Amino acid sequence: MNAKILVIDDELGIRRGCQRALEPLGHQVVFATSFQEGQEKIAAQDFDLVLLDVMMPDGRGIDLIPYILARDPEAIAVIITGYATVELAVEAIRRGAYDFIAKPFTSEVLLVTVNQGLQKRRLSLEARRLQSIEREAVQLAAAKAEAEKLNQFKTEFTNMVTHELRSPVGGAQSLLRILLRGLAGELNPQQIDILKRVEGRLDELLDLINDLLDLAAAKTVAPQEALQPIPVQPILQGVLDRFEADAQAKEVRLVVKLPKDGFKVQATEDGLGKIFGNLVGNAIKYTPMGGRVTLETRQDGTQLEISVADTGIGIPADELDHIWEDFFRAKNAKRSGILGTGLGLSIVKELVDQFGGHIAVHSLEGQGTTFNLRLPLV
Repeated sequence: MNAKILVIDDELGIRRGCQRALEPLGHQVVFATSFQEGQEKIAAQDFDLVLLDVMMPDGRGIDLIPYILARDPEAIAVIITGYATVELAVEAIRRGAYDFIAKPFTSEVLLVTVNQGLQKRRLSLEARRLQSIEREAVQLAAAKAEAEKLNQFKTEFTNMVTHELRSPVGGAQSLLRILLRGLAGELNPQQIDILKRVEGRLDELLDLINDLLDLAAAKTVAPQEALQPIPVQPILQGVLDRFEADAQAKEVRLVVKLPKDGFKVQATEDGLGKIFGNLVGNAIKYTPMGGRVTLETRQDGTQLEISVADTGIGIPADELDHIWEDFFRAKNAKRSGILGTGLGLSIVKELVDQFGGHIAVHSLEGQGTTFNLRLPLV
């Protein structure tokens, strides 16, 4: 350890002797010839170790120890004295000195004392560093626990609110359907139009409630308890069957290459259904009339790669990094008039991470989007 050492002594021979012994070892040696000069240098800069003469014309070196330790509690103070007594030793230790050297002394005695003092400083600094790390670890653990507690509260609150909203929305939809079927009396065209608009708004509200529930569920899954080998092919086929009518209504051509029946991934059925449902559903929703949606699967070593590509409106390049955020919708998606909650891709990302997979996106605005999903095969 190359140290910065201050020698405070009014004797030129002592100062030069310390310099000759210490500088060849790589230490930087600074001098002060009086109590006042020593005090000024201690106040102006940091030193690893200070060698102090007890008796100087303008004061006692021992009285500088409090100044040294106030600036750096781990600094080493060593007393140099020609008056070695038990009383002096006791006072020096009480003031905080590490050791003292009696004049006259040899270079060997000086080096042994300095090396032992610097070793003590190293150990003290390391102990302080470890204590700081421990304090930070405790603070981080407390902050993490608080964040988890807050996240749990938010999830429980979201679940409670959305469950409570689902029931009245469902009841209102049932009443609207009764009115639209004419079961409560005949309606004129204007009334039917208004009721259909109300029905559409309620459908949007129910979609938002369902997405919030899915997001809350995705954030609280315990993978080590819930995951199991799930066949991919029937889940994908079920999603395609569910969206087939939507694709036909928009004359969107579905190009599909399903995996072999034997492909399984470590996941949950419900989670895979939500991942594929959001990706395929979005692809169809944001693809104009007469477009194409391609779903392909292939094995890549120990991974199953699934790509969902469309010829839709695409995503602006400056917004690609934000698509996984809760409630985010790209500017062109909002302008399109296509309704959405901005939660679908957030749900997908949460579930893919929990299943140990990876998802990436490539998109060109106005040309289409491709999502590449990789999941570990069982």
